[in-house]
Amino acid sequence: MRQSSLSLPPGPDNLGARLAMFLLAIPLIGIVLVVLAALDMAGLAPVDMRQTFAGVVLGAGLLLLLVTSGLWFIISREVLRPLQQIRGEASEERGAGLGQVAATMRELREAVHRTQAELDESNRNLRHVEKLAMVGKLAAGVAHSVRNPLTSVKLRLFSLERSLSLDGERQEDFAAIADAIRHVDGIVSNFLEFSRRPALKLERVSPSRVLDATLRLIESRLEAFPVRLSVLRKKDLPELYADSEQLREALLNILLNACEAMDYDGCLVVEEALRSGGGSRSLFACIRVKDTGPGIDKDVMPDIFTPFFSTKEQGTGLGLPIAKSILEEHGGDIEVSSSAEGTVFTLLIPLNTPHFPRGHRADIAAPE
Repeated sequence: MRQSSLSLPPGPDNLGARLAMFLLAIPLIGIVLVVLAALDMAGLAPVDMRQTFAGVVLGAGLLLLLVTSGLWFIISREVLRPLQQIRGEASEERGAGLGQVAATMRELREAVHRTQAELDESNRNLRHVEKLAMVGKLAAGVAHSVRNPLTSVKLRLFSLERSLSLDGERQEDFAAIADAIRHVDGIVSNFLEFSRRPALKLERVSPSRVLDATLRLIESRLEAFPVRLSVLRKKDLPELYADSEQLREALLNILLNACEAMDYDGCLVVEEALRSGGGSRSLFACIRVKDTGPGIDKDVMPDIFTPFFSTKEQGTGLGLPIAKSILEEHGGDIEVSSSAEGTVFTLLIPLNTPHFPRGHRADIAAPE
């Protein structure tokens, strides 16, 4: 015999269903109460069931009160309490958020002030650079204007030196004047050369051949002083694209600077090598020029390539800057190391064709 059990349907498990159930029960119970009250007032209720009828009305009223209380309990627990918690948390977060916003605003104001100060400083530097550029152009024009009459004075002095017969004292004065004019002419020429660098005329040439040609230029001067020259070369450096004239000028400036540092009394060592620049395709022809002079003071070292900076009384301060400018235009560089035993200048010239900056002019000669 099959047994059956009576089970109640499961109640709703979410807030919306519970609220809907209570909200539906309240008007139904209210309608029942209204109907029963109307029947009682109209005298339509059965006389023999008046007590039962009164009990039903009382029970319906109690049920309505119970349903209303349950509804309020559900609303209080499921709606009002979470809303109160959310409001409290929102108040805390709002307080913390306002503090964070205030701190952020302070940081933004400080950043704006710093940026404004940096912008003002940049504007001042820009105006200063523009003034220097104008002064440089003016100085280049003045130097070019001075050079022409200076050349005329040199020619006249040379002519007078050949035509006049002067005694010993006047001959010394004449020589001093000629030396002073040559010094001024050298300063003007170096300044014009530094301010108006000519375009590179590139050709295939070995730096070893350029070095040999440069050493021949100063051979007589080295022989007149006790300067011992040593050239360390295993084989000629490979050919590369370079302006041989400008490269020779850079080498000449470095070699003469080394001789002057030794006061033309010491050992001058020139060494050739190949050196990697750290990249897979970076290979440099390397020419090291080492002297046995007293070395360069560490306080002076940062300024040796600054134009017009010189520690020599008769120096123009343009030899090393011109040399560095030439090497940089070739895509290379000059490195310097110094100690009490002497100074080493290392000239680096890239073997591959250099990539010139925008606006730089270079003419590559066609191969013969």
